[in-house]
Amino acid sequence: MKRDLASVAAAAALAVGTCCLAAQQAPPVFSTDAAAERIPNLRTLKNELREYHDCTCTCGCWAHDIDKQADRAIVYLRQRAAHRRPAEKLALILDIDETMLSNYQQQSDADFGYVPKDFNVWLESAKAPAISGTLRLYKEAQRLGVSIFIITGRLESQRPATERDLHQHGYDGWQQLAMHPDVHGSETIGQFKATVRGQIAASGYTLALSVGDMWSDLKGKPEAEFSVKYPDPYDIIP
Repeated sequence: MKRDLASVAAAAALAVGTCCLAAQQAPPVFSTDAAAERIPNLRTLKNELREYHDCTCTCGCWAHDIDKQADRAIVYLRQRAAHRRPAEKLALILDIDETMLSNYQQQSDADFGYVPKDFNVWLESAKAPAISGTLRLYKEAQRLGVSIFIITGRLESQRPATERDLHQHGYDGWQQLAMHPDVHGSETIGQFKATVRGQIAASGYTLALSVGDMWSDLKGKPEAEFSVKYPDPYDIIP
């Protein structure tokens, strides 16, 4: 009887040891919900936005990408001007924010949040720096005799500060600076810009080139012959 009990105890000990050894050798198991994990962490995204602007990540370089698009716009404008019909009036249409001027400093300081009051204070300060690629395009358009029309979602009441900011960086001699009315009802920025483009076309200009950072800068009839969209992961206007 004692021998039987000893055999059982030995077998049990062997089984426990085998079980524990197997548990130690098995890889750990983690349970996740793939659908719930699909969105990156917000802090990670914000860090990537800063690295993209500062050109310190493998995700790209904002200034380089802007310059590349500006170069494409310049190439097209040169080709289009070279094939201009007699007496044809060509128009270049530009957006302001994140196209001619950069608001990145304010956006970064605000941790990429949007507080209208704070953003308007920034606009009134007229401290937004010029985007160099667009300034090159601007000067090239002037050299080619292409008329420049600026259409912005900034409010008409912000005209003095906006003009001051543009002038101090060398944006001069435009044909028109169209600003969104302070009282505009339910009209969207996209609708406003399309309406102004229609007015430009109706006055006898060919909408040769349009440059902006939002689809609302570019789409909506009438549209330019060639539209160039700048990358802008910092803001969106539908």
